[in-house]
Amino acid sequence: MFRFPLFIAMTLIIAFGGGILISLYALDATSGFGAIKLGAWEAFPELQTEDADPYAKSHRARAGRLLYGSAEGLMFTAKVDDQGNRLDAACRYRLRGQTPPARIWTLFTADNGGNPASLQTGLPGAMNSWTVLRQADSGFSIDISAQARPGNWLAVPAAGTFQLVLTLFDTPTAGSSGVIDLAMPKLEKTGCGNA
Repeated sequence: MFRFPLFIAMTLIIAFGGGILISLYALDATSGFGAIKLGAWEAFPELQTEDADPYAKSHRARAGRLLYGSAEGLMFTAKVDDQGNRLDAACRYRLRGQTPPARIWTLFTADNGGNPASLQTGLPGAMNSWTVLRQADSGFSIDISAQARPGNWLAVPAAGTFQLVLTLFDTPTAGSSGVIDLAMPKLEKTGCGNA
């Protein structure tokens, strides 16, 4: 007598619960389609526009992140170096070159979720185009490591993997189709541990 309603209740719980879990997994697994990879850097140019795919829109809404207009900004992330190795806090890296044209850019170390990394108080976890020391050709070189370095230095978390987030604000490249031709700064590993 109670067997049939119990069977239907169990089926609904499994169906709805499984659907919700699979949807949450899909939202965490990707930021959307249409990624552009330039060396170590990856961007989703349509992520902020109304042309974004449904997964990107849902991911954006769930994360509650600030949205830029199509010509207001473009965010690049680097989870690997130029050789394709995952960024690790036990290693040292050097970011050098120039950024694409932008009124201002920001760079910060982030955890694997894209949030600013937890660092010890007083350590520089972010840098921007106004504070970076430049070379004569307007290029820059930024050391990224746990130990302090002279010149431009960006601290990393105490342990584990991390990512870099470079955001270009008020850039003509964000609204154009020429994003694939941009020259991004090179990210190379300079050593690990005491070596």
